[in-house]
Amino acid sequence: MNDQHPEYDDHVLLRTEGHAAYLTLNRPKALNALTHPMVLRIDAALAAWERDPAVETVVIEGAGERGLCAGGDIRAIHADAKSGGTASLDFWRDEYRLNARIARYPKPYVALMDGIVMGGGVGVSAHGSVRIVTERSRVAMPETGIGFVPDVGGTYLLGLAPGELGTHLALTGAAVGAADALLCGLADHFVPSAALPALARDLAGDSVRAVLERYVEEPPAGELAGAREWIDHCYAAGGAEEIVERLAAGVPAAKDAAATLLTKSPTAVKVTLAALRRARGLGPLERVLEQEYRVSRAALSSPDLAEGIRAQVIDKDRDPHWSPATLEAVAPADVDRFFAPLGERELRLAAPASSQEVPW
Repeated sequence: MNDQHPEYDDHVLLRTEGHAAYLTLNRPKALNALTHPMVLRIDAALAAWERDPAVETVVIEGAGERGLCAGGDIRAIHADAKSGGTASLDFWRDEYRLNARIARYPKPYVALMDGIVMGGGVGVSAHGSVRIVTERSRVAMPETGIGFVPDVGGTYLLGLAPGELGTHLALTGAAVGAADALLCGLADHFVPSAALPALARDLAGDSVRAVLERYVEEPPAGELAGAREWIDHCYAAGGAEEIVERLAAGVPAAKDAAATLLTKSPTAVKVTLAALRRARGLGPLERVLEQEYRVSRAALSSPDLAEGIRAQVIDKDRDPHWSPATLEAVAPADVDRFFAPLGERELRLAAPASSQEVPW
C-alpha cells in the first residue's frame, strides 16, 4: 500500500478484523511522530477502506504507552529549515490533504486519543467523526514554542472553540486533559484508558453507537470552564501586546499565561493570532488548510522555526533566541508576509458542496 517507501511500512500497521479496520501508528520511541511515508500510507489505506464494503469502521491508535502521536517529525523539518530544503513542503501538502480526507471520511473514523496527542497527532484524530479521550490524554497545539504556527487544521478547530479558549490554547500551546478537550470541541467522548483495548476489539463486531453506550463515562473535572471569564476578556483584546497586558493585570492564572506567552516566538504568536482570527471567516476546513499551507511555507524560511526546534529538540537548552525578540518589534508587514498568495504553488483542496453526516 506504500510502494514508494516499503521500508517504512511497519511505522503504520494495518489490519482488519470483522467489519473494522485498524491503523496503528508504530514509532513508539519517537512518540509515533509522523513522517511523510507514514502520511502517504495512512492516506492510501483510508482510500482503499473507503471503497471496501467489508470495512464499516476505521480505528486509529498509537503504539506504546506514551500516546497516540506527538506531531510531525520536527527533526526533519529542522534539517530543511537549516538547509533551505523543500521536503517539508511536500510533507505538509500531503499531510493537509490527509487531514481533509479524515474530516470528510464517509465511514465512522474512531480516534483513540490516549496519552499525548499534539500537533500532527491532533490532525489525524480531532478531525475524525468519533474522538475518544481518556484520563491520560494531553491534547495540545504547541507550535508557537518552536517558532511555528498551529497547522493540520488546528486553527480551524481552535477557532470553533467556545469564546476565546482556542486563542488561549493556540498562543500559549497549553495542553488540556479530557474534560477540557471535550469543552473545546477537540473530542467527543471520555473512556477510561484501561477500557480502550476492549472497546477497540468490540468495534470489530458491533456498531460504534452500541460500543460507545457500553464504555463512555463522565470525565474528571477540567480547568477551563472555570477560567472562561478571564480568558474571554483577555484574549478578546485587539492585538498580542494588549492580550499580554490584560493577562499580566489579571488573576494568578492569567499572569502565568502571560509569562508563558512571552517565552514563545513573538512572530509565531502574532501570526497565530492573525491566522486564528482569519480562519473563523474562511468557511470550511479546506479553506483554512489552504491558508495554513501558506503560513507553513513562510515559516520554513523564518529564522525562528530552525531556532525554536534547535532549542527545544536538538540542543534541548530551552533557550531560544527569537528574531525579532519582542512582540513590539514584530511589524504588521512581518505578519502579512505569512499570508501572501502563492500563485501556482497554492494548496487547493476541493470542499464538498454541503456537509455530510457520517452514519454510525
